[in-house]
Amino acid sequence: MNISMILEMAASSGERSVVTYGGRSLTGPELHDRARAAASRFREYPAVLYLGTNHLAYPVALFGAALAGVPFVALNYRLGEAQLTALRDRHPGALELAPEDLDAFVDSTATPADADDEVVPEWDGDAVAAIIYTSGTTSDPKPAVLRHRHLLAYVLNTMEFASAAETDASLVSVPPYHIAGLTNLLSNLYTGRRVVYLDAFDPGTWLDTVRRERVTHAMLVPTMLARIVAGLGDAPADVPSLQSLAYGGSRTPRPVLEHALRAFPDTGFVNAYGLTETASSVAVLGPDDHRTAFASDDPAVRDRLGSVGRPLPGIEIEIRTETGEPVDPGETGLVFVRGEQISGEYGGRSVLDEHGWFATRDLGHVDDDGYLFIEGRADDTIIRGGENIAPAEIEDVLLEHPGITEAAVVGVADAEWGQRIVAVLVGDADPDEITAWVKDRLRSSKTPDAVVFRDELPKTETGKLLRRTLLTELENTNA
Repeated sequence: MNISMILEMAASSGERSVVTYGGRSLTGPELHDRARAAASRFREYPAVLYLGTNHLAYPVALFGAALAGVPFVALNYRLGEAQLTALRDRHPGALELAPEDLDAFVDSTATPADADDEVVPEWDGDAVAAIIYTSGTTSDPKPAVLRHRHLLAYVLNTMEFASAAETDASLVSVPPYHIAGLTNLLSNLYTGRRVVYLDAFDPGTWLDTVRRERVTHAMLVPTMLARIVAGLGDAPADVPSLQSLAYGGSRTPRPVLEHALRAFPDTGFVNAYGLTETASSVAVLGPDDHRTAFASDDPAVRDRLGSVGRPLPGIEIEIRTETGEPVDPGETGLVFVRGEQISGEYGGRSVLDEHGWFATRDLGHVDDDGYLFIEGRADDTIIRGGENIAPAEIEDVLLEHPGITEAAVVGVADAEWGQRIVAVLVGDADPDEITAWVKDRLRSSKTPDAVVFRDELPKTETGKLLRRTLLTELENTNA
């Protein structure tokens, strides 16, 4: 099995455009021809490094690498030169496609005559398809290895081939070095949906593109969704073509989600939970779940807006204690996942246990109906006076305050308590009022010891909070 089989399926779709970027498009056969031509070039190298934004060259390079039987590595083009050099050094001899090469790369591989007829895919499902470096929010970036069988298991188990209408189009604005960028391309081509790329996110440009390209499906990270609804204010979004809006990658504040549900009343929302190591989503909260929860007066049902839904087909999820024992529904523990799409491998080293379970290092619980709630990273847990405190619980309460737009809670070292709770906020409110707000809603041991206001919080480009960076800044300023 090889992901290039999806390319071959797309090539059989006729002269319909399958990818669009910057006013240019490629049909299925054109994408196939360019990928074959690229593969004849790639076979000389041990890997292909892609250093650029969303572009027509991205699917050409990805499938070219698959046809050539070499790993595809999309690097974060926003990293500093020293960080990029360190990543390059992990792939000696690899071919690098830099931003200035992208247009020429697509054009130069345009003719079928350039393709080597002997280029055939390496059909070994255990061959490495892609290496994606994790975001490094809680540790240094790690090279997550995704083999062809992992990516195909995700697509084949969760998607229906050629199920999209001919007019369907999916807008992709997440960067190519993110797992969602890779799996969005594969799943959309497999279902027959045209992929429309944005190389940089801007709320106005995003909305204009949805209207101009008559986009039916889109995926956003929570930061992007928050910026869109903030720009809309109380006005509804005028995007009649948009049928489905998926969001994920980090926690979505409840006020942002509820604002979005009001702004896009005719759009089905999907919350997707997954990790790079799981080859994309392992659990989904679908449109019907969103509508039911949003309309419900039952607090338990409405709280499902804060869940990531139930496991996808072929995925098992268990919640365990630190010592490995399963917990009962409603109890918080460590989230473990298992399934064909789960890689759990870093640079040739598997971290799956003997039964194939992957420890996500996320804390969460499952309710009586099987809905999974993610409560944050285990590494983020604050231990204050011997009590384990999940920052997410405090952050949710802080975000309910009308003056707060963003919130991060961290534990700073303290001689008396072990750690003290510091709330770092974006917004406008009196610190004493914030402290009282939390104390009224949570017990006093979870009340912030200090409240700090910032203009912005440190985040990755995909909206994940950089807690390590924030903690270091606070410790250096004795906050």
